[in-house]
Amino acid sequence: MPAAAAIKVLVVDDQLTMRALIRSALQEIGFRDISDAPDGEEGFKTLLAAPTHLVISDFNMPKLDGLGFLRAVRAHEPTRKVAFIMLTGRADKELVQRAMQFGVNNYITKPFSPAALRAKIEEVFGRLT
Repeated sequence: MPAAAAIKVLVVDDQLTMRALIRSALQEIGFRDISDAPDGEEGFKTLLAAPTHLVISDFNMPKLDGLGFLRAVRAHEPTRKVAFIMLTGRADKELVQRAMQFGVNNYITKPFSPAALRAKIEEVFGRLT
């Protein structure tokens, strides 16, 4: 049972308000070490500079979208095993299937509650303390 406070999280979303909402939900769950980035390109740079346990990434972003970011994370040996949850406003099956092919650990649709986010994270890490 990992403690939420021990898990480093990177939130990647092009909307500042969404990053703030995700950060708030994570803090409510008990996460403390949270960084963020405005797109997949910056997210990948951040991930390389500061190793992270969990990435929560939007799908639809400029420069490098969520699938491209996921592919970059999985293709790079030092980041290959990072847990990755895709956040999307649309839960179409094609997107989910492509994300699964590229190694996503889970996905959550917007809007979401802190409880739903916690459940998705616990499906990846096991019960949080």
